[in-house]
Amino acid sequence: MSVNRRRGEVEAVIDGVPRKLCLTLGALAELEDAFAADDLGALVERFATGRLSARDMIRIIGAGLRGAGEKIDDEGVAALRVEGGAAGYASVVASLLTETFGSAQGQPQNP
Repeated sequence: MSVNRRRGEVEAVIDGVPRKLCLTLGALAELEDAFAADDLGALVERFATGRLSARDMIRIIGAGLRGAGEKIDDEGVAALRVEGGAAGYASVVASLLTETFGSAQGQPQNP
């Protein structure tokens, strides 16, 4: 699988399958709604704390998968497995947020 980092794409092995994730403008709008953020600045502030719940990670991974074209809802995302358990999910989220917002933003702490 080929990802384009200039477009903010990342690759992660989820459920044993290499998948592309991307926080498109539509995916970011979805996250603004999910986190009740008024704008992207508020969303960045929320992620910059580094403290994300499992539900937060489901939403972010789901938005990233949908942004890359997958047809999956958050319930489906919740059932997916990533090697490394909670730390593996956090790594996927950190990679996605780093590609989208830059290295200083939204790096979740490993639970």
